[in-house]
Order: sequence, then structure tokens, then C-alpha cells
Amino acid sequence: MGVMERIKEIEAEMARTQKNKATNYHLGTLKAKLAKLRNELFVEESGGSGSSGGEGFEVARNGDARVALIGFPSVGKSTLLGALTTTQSETAAYEFTTLTCIPGVLQYKGSKIQVLDLPGIIEGAAHGAGRGKEVIAVARGADAILIVLDAGKEGLNRHREILEKELETVGIRLNQRPPDVTVTKRMAGGGVRFAIKNLILVIPLEDDLIKQKMWEYLGLTRIYTKRKGSPPDLEEPIVLSEIRKGILVKSLCANISTQMLRDFNYALVWGKSAVHMPQRCGLSHKLDDEDVVQIVTKTIKQQANSSGYAMLAQEYQDKHAKKRLAAKKQKQKRLGG
Repeated sequence: MGVMERIKEIEAEMARTQKNKATNYHLGTLKAKLAKLRNELFVEESGGSGSSGGEGFEVARNGDARVALIGFPSVGKSTLLGALTTTQSETAAYEFTTLTCIPGVLQYKGSKIQVLDLPGIIEGAAHGAGRGKEVIAVARGADAILIVLDAGKEGLNRHREILEKELETVGIRLNQRPPDVTVTKRMAGGGVRFAIKNLILVIPLEDDLIKQKMWEYLGLTRIYTKRKGSPPDLEEPIVLSEIRKGILVKSLCANISTQMLRDFNYALVWGKSAVHMPQRCGLSHKLDDEDVVQIVTKTIKQQANSSGYAMLAQEYQDKHAKKRLAAKKQKQKRLGG
């Protein structure tokens, strides 16, 4: 099913769902899914998921995390992008084959990780050499950076040392938390060398090890939600990230909707993070991968006793009064015309 079809399906479900306290959580989840799909549609329509593009390097953010591939020209970044995603970036035996930022989407364990193949940079990039400042600016906005090296020439070229120095010059500190990850190209065969804390593993490009290490480094966590009296939704997990907004119950509520966070009462949690199942938790509870969470919102009486409730109620009334006034004016205009 395409993105547009899924958007229409969710919109239809929202339209036939009656809005009340019992359905607030369900509607909030649908709104979050709808926002995510609309963002994906925007990226597709703007050419963000293909190999075409203009001269600019910036790409609309998409997915649950973003990883930038950094390296000297013609070291295998485009080949790695093609192996991890379905995106094909131009490759050739000469340098500077990639002249703009080529994005791809890696789908792994229910998550979508945006992978950016950036143009090759050279020594002096931090000071503008070879449009290096523009490339590094995009890398700065990524959740993780993978340095791609030519393993056969690294001992002579010292590209890793140069790249780390260039990134540190503009304030990007690599490997500040484990694991220490570097991806390098192997000279022969269909594989890469994956350096993890001084351990060198030679693996085929199609192996899931690179994807697994990216998943671990990004701190991605799948959370399955459930409604009272219903089984959990195991089709589409909500993916949280330690690097972005955290993996607390508060992060989950904020991911669904601001209203969910505002009306939060407590959460029931099943899974590895729970001491017993279900465990009643507050906003500060840290979730674990594949936990199942049911959010229980405040009752009407509890909401009425909350600080700021009167102001929210007044804002709600003012908003609907403006809508009614606008509808009345529009009707009078039609009748007058």
C-alpha cells in the first residue's frame, strides 16, 4: 500500500471515530501516524528519496534517525548507500562522482533510518576547501556519522586522522559514547571492514551487522502501543531514539501528541523495562526495546482540577467561536451573492 493510500485510510478512520475521552488516545496515535506519512509524502514529492537533485546539499529530514556518510572522494560511500538502501548513487573509477547529497532510507526492525551519501571532502574542508563547509554542515545535523575509508590505502593516506581533525575543527566530536564505529571499504570482493573498538571484522555488504551496529549506536527503541481492552498494535511501532528526544514515557507521549502529554495520568508497561507486568509508571520511566505501553489519561474531573485548565478551556472556546463566526460570515456572503 502506497503512502497516499495509507493517508486516506487513516483519515477515513479518524472521520468515523467519535471524539470522546475513550477515543482520545486512539485519535492521538492516528494523528501521529498521519503526520509521519505526510512528511514522507513531502520528501517523495520534493525528490528527497531519489537520486536526482539540485546543487544544494540540504535534504528534508525523514525517518526515525539520520546517518551521514563522510569520506574522501571515491572510497565507496555510494556503494555502501546502495547496499544499505534501495537508492542508487552514481559510482565510477574517477573522483567526485557524487556532487550533491543523495538520500536513501534504510528500513530495519520497523524503523526508517535516513542515510545521506555526501560528496567527498578533502583536507581543508573545515575552512571551505572543495565546498567542505556545506558538506560538514549537513553532517552536523545528522544523528550519527559513518566515516568511510579505503582500507587498502589507509596506512599511507591517513584519511581517518585527517577527517577526524576536520570534523573536530568545527566542533564535531566523534565517538564520545560507545561503540566506536568506523566503516571502511575492502579492496577486493563484496565486503567492508567494520572497526569496533580496535576489532576488525570483514563482512559482506548485505550482512545485517552494519545495520545492527547503526541501530545500537543510534539507541533506537521500538514501542508498541495498546488501547484498554484491545491487543497491542504490533504492525507499526513508535520508534524512539536516545539521541533525539529520549526513550522515556514522556518521550512516547510527546511523539504521539502534545495533548497526550498534557492529559497524561499514568502508563501501564509490559516488557523488559517493567519490574512486574503491567507496571504502573510515570513520565520519567525509561522504556526498553519492544515494550508495550498503554497510556491512561486524566479524567474530566482531574483535568478540571489541573493548573491552567481554565485558560485551556477559554482558548478552546475562543477558537470555536472564531470558527462559528467565520462560517456565519461565509454563509451570509453566499446568500448575499
